[in-house]
Amino acid sequence: MKNQEQQHPLYKGDREIVDRLLQNDPTDYNMAELARLKIRYRGFPGAKDIQSDLEKVLQKWQMNEEELLATTRQIHAKGLVYKTRDNDSEDWA
Repeated sequence: MKNQEQQHPLYKGDREIVDRLLQNDPTDYNMAELARLKIRYRGFPGAKDIQSDLEKVLQKWQMNEEELLATTRQIHAKGLVYKTRDNDSEDWA
């Protein structure tokens, strides 16, 4: 049986986020987004372009995945990175 790449159901929106990350600097929000997408696509059998571009963002920001995850754990410990301005709900779920 031939290995076929799967299309991730959130690919379109994630592609837009990755394109934005490629153009921007590592703010708390951008690092949280990068970590979230790295986790989402870890081991996913498809979206190789996104996976490759996520690695490019890490290189551009001069980080490795371990450093990114350690930093984002600290960011999340402070809270509010994914809070909306209008209410207390998280907007990433």
